[in-house]
Formats: sequence, structure tokens, C-alpha cells
Amino acid sequence: MKKIKCVIFDLDGTVGDTVPLCIKAFKKSIEPLINKSVSDEEIIATFGPSEEGTIMALAPNYYDKGVEDYLKYYEEYHEMCPKPFDGIVEILKFLKDNGVKIAMVTGKGKYSTEITLKKFSIDEYFEIIETGVVSGPFMPTW
Repeated sequence: MKKIKCVIFDLDGTVGDTVPLCIKAFKKSIEPLINKSVSDEEIIATFGPSEEGTIMALAPNYYDKGVEDYLKYYEEYHEMCPKPFDGIVEILKFLKDNGVKIAMVTGKGKYSTEITLKKFSIDEYFEIIETGVVSGPFMPTW
């Protein structure tokens, strides 16, 4: 039997239930800028590119402020999702202890990915972290 050499994880919805957190942070950051409410469906329809891509799609005239506010609220509201799904830490530890390389490939932006991995206390497990881009869709560089 061949030994597993690498396992690649996604973040949102795979490692933790962060999608409701993302939606709340988008609403809090975007709605005051554009003076209207944005539905969950409108936000989710922009997923693929990073969060910066969502801001560009929904509030292009307020891009810098939108990104700044999104990251602030994303970190502030992270208590909505304080830990990864049950068993994730144990899986990561098992893989690392058995010499398996662990990668994270996500459509999330670099900064929100760093926030979540640190909040979950799992950032040290990943040898490779590839994050999303504004233009989407995500294409790994390796």
C-alpha cells in the first residue's frame, strides 16, 4: 500500500463553520457604505474570488474601506465560530505525527485565512497555504 504524502484542506465549511461569520462581516462592512441591505444570496453569489472580490463586486466605489471594515468585523465576530469542527485538530495532529504534508487551499483572502487559522490554533500544521485572489477563480501557484 502506498503511503499518503499530502492532504489538502479547504477552510470555509470544511475545517470550520465560517460561512455565517463571513456573511455577517460582509453585511456589517458593506451595507453602511452602499446604503442598502444585501441578502445572504447576493453575498454567496460572489463567492469564488476572495473577500476582496466580494467587496469589489458589491461595493466597488468603497473598495479600500470595505476591505478594511470586513477584516475588522471578521476578526471581531469570530467568536461566532470559535473553533474548528470536532475532530479536525486530531486529524491534523495525526497527519503531522505521521509525516504527511498538510496544505490549505482556500478561496478566502490571505488576511482572513490567517485570522481563522490563528483563532483555531491550527496555523502551525500547514506547510503550504494558498489563498484566493480578487479576480477568482482560484488557481494554485504550485
